[in-house]
Amino acid sequence: MSLTSPSPAEQALIDALQGVQDPLTERDWVSTRALKALSLHDGLATLDITLGYPARSQWPAYTERVRQALIDLPGVREVQVNWSTHILTHAAPRGIAPLPGVRNLIAVASGKGGVGKSTTAVNLALALAAEGASVGMLDADIYGPSQPLMLGLSGKPESPDGKTINPPVNHGLQMMSIGLLVADEAPTIWRGPMATQALDQLLRLTNWGDASEPLDYLIVDMPPGTGDIHLSISQRAPLTAAVVVTTPQDIALLDARKGLRMFEKVSVPVLGVIENMAVYHCPQCGHEAHIFGEHGGERLAQEGGVSLLGALPLDLKIREQADSGRPTLVSDPDSRPAALYKDIARRMAARLSLLPKDYSSKIPSVSVVNTPPQA
Repeated sequence: MSLTSPSPAEQALIDALQGVQDPLTERDWVSTRALKALSLHDGLATLDITLGYPARSQWPAYTERVRQALIDLPGVREVQVNWSTHILTHAAPRGIAPLPGVRNLIAVASGKGGVGKSTTAVNLALALAAEGASVGMLDADIYGPSQPLMLGLSGKPESPDGKTINPPVNHGLQMMSIGLLVADEAPTIWRGPMATQALDQLLRLTNWGDASEPLDYLIVDMPPGTGDIHLSISQRAPLTAAVVVTTPQDIALLDARKGLRMFEKVSVPVLGVIENMAVYHCPQCGHEAHIFGEHGGERLAQEGGVSLLGALPLDLKIREQADSGRPTLVSDPDSRPAALYKDIARRMAARLSLLPKDYSSKIPSVSVVNTPPQA
């Protein structure tokens, strides 16, 4: 059926569906045009709904929300919802060339080291992929790359033409890092301009996705701090948005505030704050302890005017799994920490879906032709 000319019974379904909010975007699926088709035949209401963020694991729960809204309407005996995902390209800062093969770049940053940013970044990337998105990872930490170890990758990547690089893939993720191009124990003793140039080459010379099937998200694992690399990637990469990882302790929050302010100054939207190592659960007695403080991430989010995307526990297994090259989403996908990573990833992607879209590809090009005057 055409949504522009529904029957009275179908219009009743549409009206009822307008009262059902997406739990993450807090908008209904009718006004946001996520509802693509609807029909009512022999008591079966069939709906096609396309989400702007990956949430495959939530489709049964979302279907139940729709069913509860429609099942008591006249003529409805059964409800079927066909879910799909279509992730759009969102606007990056003006004047920055888009990255071929990538729809959206999300920076995962922290104010200081040691807060578990890289572990969080790789598990968020894997969580997005598990929810149905195509995802890549750029290790932007030139001086301390860790993603090759966490993703179990080694060896130099291939170059099909001697100019560009094909990123290696493991666990369904494309990944590029300076750690794949230098010896494992070789220090990167480069001044700022050399490091930023190397990062720019990793970003621009890697064959991310392709024109027909671009990556939905490229997760950028930023180095700690707010230095040259951060300024360079904020000014030269088409960052769509960022998230800030912190622990609850005051010293981490102090530096995380600087990270929030940095993205604010370079006009990169911050999707929210992730509080890592929020609580320790004793595996022996079940006692919980807030070793690094309590509710620090929540306070930071409130002060910065952003959302708290979620809190992650201090768990020995998370560290062991990342060090083994099989992060939590791979080693233990049904665990509680894996569910937390997926929940944060969905919230992050849902908030990104609400950002302004990039319509530059739809703007027709204009050519000026000088026509000689007629004699």
